[in-house]
Amino acid sequence: MPSPRAPRLADPRLRQRLMTGFLLVVLLVFAARLVMIQAVNSQSIASEALSQRLVTKELTVPRADIVDRNGVVLATSVERYNVGVNQQKIKEFTRTEDGEVVASGPAGAAEILAPILDVDAAELGAKMIGDSTFAYLVKDISPETWELVAAEKILGIEPEPVSKRVYPNGSLAGNVVGFMGGTSEGTGTVGLTGVEAAYEDELEGEAGSLTYERDSTGAYLIPTGVQEETAAVPGEDVVLTIDRDIQWYAQQRAQEAVSETGASQATVVVQDTQTGEILALVDSDSVDPNDPAASDAEDRGARSVSTVFEPGSTAKVITMAAAIEEGVATPLTHFTAPYKYTTENDQTFTDSHEHDKEKLTLSGILATSSNTGTVQVGELMSSETRWKYLKKFGFGETTGVGLNAESAGILADWDDWDGRQKWTTTFGQGLAVTALQTSQVFSIIANKGLKIQPSVVKGYQDEDGTFTARETEEPERVVSKSTATQVLTMLEDVTQDGGTGVLARIDGYRVAGKTGTAQAAGPDGRLTSIVASFVGIAPADDPRIVVSVILLDPKTEIWGGTTAAPVFKDVATFALQSLRVPPSTTEPTLYPTTWK
Repeated sequence: MPSPRAPRLADPRLRQRLMTGFLLVVLLVFAARLVMIQAVNSQSIASEALSQRLVTKELTVPRADIVDRNGVVLATSVERYNVGVNQQKIKEFTRTEDGEVVASGPAGAAEILAPILDVDAAELGAKMIGDSTFAYLVKDISPETWELVAAEKILGIEPEPVSKRVYPNGSLAGNVVGFMGGTSEGTGTVGLTGVEAAYEDELEGEAGSLTYERDSTGAYLIPTGVQEETAAVPGEDVVLTIDRDIQWYAQQRAQEAVSETGASQATVVVQDTQTGEILALVDSDSVDPNDPAASDAEDRGARSVSTVFEPGSTAKVITMAAAIEEGVATPLTHFTAPYKYTTENDQTFTDSHEHDKEKLTLSGILATSSNTGTVQVGELMSSETRWKYLKKFGFGETTGVGLNAESAGILADWDDWDGRQKWTTTFGQGLAVTALQTSQVFSIIANKGLKIQPSVVKGYQDEDGTFTARETEEPERVVSKSTATQVLTMLEDVTQDGGTGVLARIDGYRVAGKTGTAQAAGPDGRLTSIVASFVGIAPADDPRIVVSVILLDPKTEIWGGTTAAPVFKDVATFALQSLRVPPSTTEPTLYPTTWK
């Protein structure tokens, strides 16, 4: 029997070769991966890592100011703070004195901060409890108050700097300045009305940005890392044409007029006839931009440029100017004005008061505000011609004053006028205008027949003090200098004894102007309301200002000569004194108002 064969051992060289081969494959994989990372994909990987370390923050600048013509601030932005809490960190807060813990956690922090923030400690502490990394405690505190909070060095208490819009003069020119909105917090970030809305781009400027590299914890900036900054561009201060003092007085007088006459609304416009600049643009019950919600919706804008009404007899100025410019009448042309007058198309019109036939000149028709006489003047011209002058004087189009809510009014094409409207348009009915459009008519007469675009904005001033004037349209001639001068003299007759505007006279100054009383649409859309007005020019011998006073639904009397003219007198007197306009030095040479 053969002996058993000894066991055969495995060849170690085979295992070594297999292990070596496996290791080579692994090394090749790592090498290929390393080549991919360092050579092929290094740039993209580095960029991705860098992007994870980069932080970009928006750089903002405070919204620019709105100031009056003399630099008085009407709207500005102030630094304020919201205070928040990291509810996770506040749990770890402790304060020790002499080795003893005297305050800890939300309750302890609340006891310390409550007197500084003037809030109840229990309510404050309740807001600190939770797991949020940021929750608001209080909003809108001053920088001084935040400094007191920060000095306590309480773990988890964090600031949120904010910019707040404030209006130092309250409701003064609130209808012009406007207010902010657009967010559910505070006053918002976008202009909603007035200059705040119309000049959003100029006021806001352009935001910048700061990009920097932070460490892996995200808490610290890497000093030698990437830092790139695009500077923010500050906005420009908007400089108004409004004079703060004249605006203030006109607002006070408008409110008094509402109380005195029982009117539901009052509007006052004061315009520099030489430049077209609006010195005061007043609506009664003007909004306080600091608290717009306290005003009714209809009181939050500028009714003086958005609300339309039939101007009534103040528009007779256009009919008179057209007749003189067209050469169909002069201030001395004779007319016979009955109480009741019927046109060739069987339309009958009456004057405001019953009277016998009156022998009136063209100037007399304007001075006594005769409707029947004005219709006869209108008969001397075609409807198309009269419509042309209404357009030239600015009816039916916006003035470009610089406020978004401005209305163009209502002026139908002449060939759309019905048989009655054909004649009512001669004395300011059958069309609708704004208070500013009414003022513009008289400004044209005062400025020797030139229409200068009215404006509430003089221009813009950058942070270096460089001023840029607002662009306006070139002056446009409406009627000749001769026509304007004759009409201005006729308007002086209105304020003389026997005229309808006697109560508008100002001691020491010659005054020209026109009264108006017209129907207006009431809440139900029917002509159940009354508009009483007076528009005047002073001094008449060297015009400097036009003042328009419009009262809606006066209860004491409906006549503009008795309700609106006294307001004109007071506002114009104040404005003339503020502007240091010297008194008149000559006596007027007036046209006769009657003939024999």
